[in-house]
Amino acid sequence: MLENLKFFKGSFLVAVVGLISAFYIGGTTALFIVAVLSVLEISLSFDNAVVNATVLKDMDEVWRKRFLTWGILIAVFGMRIVFPILIVSIFAGVSPFGAIQIAINTPDTYADLMNQAHVSVMAFGGAFLMMVGLHFFFDDEKHHWMPIIEKPLVYFAKFKFSAEVLCLMIIAIVGGLMLTGDDQRTFALSGVSGVITFMVIGKFTSFMEKREEQRAKHCNGVAKGGMSMFIYLELLDASFSFDGVIGAFAISTNLLIIAIGLGIGAMFVRSLTIMLVEKDTLSEYIFLEHGAFYAIIALASMMFLKTFIHVPEVITGLIGAGFIIVAFIHSLIIKRREEQMPS
Repeated sequence: MLENLKFFKGSFLVAVVGLISAFYIGGTTALFIVAVLSVLEISLSFDNAVVNATVLKDMDEVWRKRFLTWGILIAVFGMRIVFPILIVSIFAGVSPFGAIQIAINTPDTYADLMNQAHVSVMAFGGAFLMMVGLHFFFDDEKHHWMPIIEKPLVYFAKFKFSAEVLCLMIIAIVGGLMLTGDDQRTFALSGVSGVITFMVIGKFTSFMEKREEQRAKHCNGVAKGGMSMFIYLELLDASFSFDGVIGAFAISTNLLIIAIGLGIGAMFVRSLTIMLVEKDTLSEYIFLEHGAFYAIIALASMMFLKTFIHVPEVITGLIGAGFIIVAFIHSLIIKRREEQMPS
């Protein structure tokens, strides 16, 4: 157990610096809020770590390190600071600098403007994550954890664009039955944009992988995921972040405090991802990956629900963690049973 702590050395260092900074900014109150936000981000992102590991395991060492260094800068600075500023800039009709002034001078107004983007952000992120989850279960080459659910999905996968059609049907049903007026149109447009973005990223990834395979053949090497997978991972990470970034404004309206808290959590999630890859945990616990993708579909569903009802972040986190814990326990039982079988 202690040997696993080496993967989290950088995360603990970031946590210490972040907590000291929070105390300097706002005393014990800010320190407490940052701690709460960090725990919230980690609890919401267990499934994110597992899914990231499924992609990262096929990347070479160079891109793994870039994911932990460049990626964490994008995750913290891009998603936790730039993304909210851009949202406020768009909805308030001001420049990004004007949005920063709103965040500093009138944080309550800043939080209200963020909430105005709630439907579009939840619809886009939910649709993208729903596509990620469906594509995993439409793969007929994997083990089945819950055959009664997964086998029918494999059958539908025989039809082209079946995942896209199913996701668009869900968007149409939710938008048509649960929303009205501008919210309905916003939900539909943002949801379709999420599906299209997933398809574009998928095509780009396939194109880049083919180029890397051809380059590897000429060099007598093995093709490894590079820039295309890195971009896919960052967009995937961003989709996971939408829920936490929006939800954080219910706890604090201070942009810097939110960035520190969520940034600490994001760093621990990155470290957990690297540990899962380095220790080959996904192949050792065969259903852990399934649990993560069930959690993804649950998160996508919660994001859709949040466009018309309030769902506490703790519920979302518990559902996701629940799938992963059950999958881990089942995998552990299978693993021990196989170890006890005579060779």
